[in-house]
Amino acid sequence: MPPADERVAALRHWLGDLDSALGLEVGTLRIASADASFRRYFRLDGRSVDSGARTTLIAMDAPPPQEDTRPFLNVRSLMAQAGLRVPGVIASDPETGFILLEDFGDLTMLEALRADPTGESLQARYRGAIAALVRLQAASGFTPTGQSNPTHPTTLPAYDREMLLRELSLYPDWYVAKHKGVSLNPQEIAQLETGFTRLVDAALAQTQVTVHRDWHSRNLMVLEQGFEPGVLDFQDAVHGPLTYDLVSLLRDAYIAWDDERVLDWAIRYWEQARQAGIAVPEDFGVFWRDFEWMGIQRHLKVLGIFARLHLRDGKERYLADLPRVLDYVTKAVHRYDALAPLARMIDRVENRTRASGFTF
Repeated sequence: MPPADERVAALRHWLGDLDSALGLEVGTLRIASADASFRRYFRLDGRSVDSGARTTLIAMDAPPPQEDTRPFLNVRSLMAQAGLRVPGVIASDPETGFILLEDFGDLTMLEALRADPTGESLQARYRGAIAALVRLQAASGFTPTGQSNPTHPTTLPAYDREMLLRELSLYPDWYVAKHKGVSLNPQEIAQLETGFTRLVDAALAQTQVTVHRDWHSRNLMVLEQGFEPGVLDFQDAVHGPLTYDLVSLLRDAYIAWDDERVLDWAIRYWEQARQAGIAVPEDFGVFWRDFEWMGIQRHLKVLGIFARLHLRDGKERYLADLPRVLDYVTKAVHRYDALAPLARMIDRVENRTRASGFTF
């Protein structure tokens, strides 16, 4: 049965008023997907803008005032200019929150990897995702920390200290207090705050580039031509730390790989970024530390987000991914002596006892 609510009725009306040459069959409107926000995506039958052949299209419903489609349209344009494969915009109406898009299909990189986790396509898909990321960063007018770059102004929000700390606060607020039911004592709160400060300082010391913020296997689509992915869910892009998107890709909240493979892919990225003129650290050891510390920040945030999605929004499916994300955090935080107080606090939350094992 087709979906029925007030927003869907308005969407049907909007689609019905579009160019008849699109051949839209509004009666075929059906749910394509929903994400962790208020946005929904619908699929319907129509005609290709380029060839006129029968095809499917995607209608985005981003209801104001909860959502704003203008950042989506702005970032899509930036990514298209960088040569990334992003959906074409066929029609848009920011006032109503509706956009009609090219359809990249249903096959995510995650589904393809799960179907063939050891095949030759595995390496090709990660090489393609890394190549696209390097292209995005090279075109973003990157700025070494502390320097402005007036010849390449960015229209994206800064991934600044306030935003990084606000994201980290999701961990104690939603994961620790509400999901785990743990109350932190004053010493543990101080340990948490010290750890957060060190993580954020390290992130802000990195070269700043365009950051997708969710460059992972659920947002990268398998397309018919080649192994470079189609890129989705980019509307929250910011100008921020170099390693953030690489962490999202290689330490994915939805699929995990062994450390040797992750290290190999990270080295490949580092080499390609250097060749592209991106200001990565000359010492790979420094780059790897940046990568790991950025991962701790991201995954603490994700623990909070997944807990909130479960507790507030009733989306229980995210609970299955919590152990994977927690494993990333606990392994990385115990590798660095400077983060020892944070590691002890996390162990207490998880009711774990460890022998000391810091390596850096």
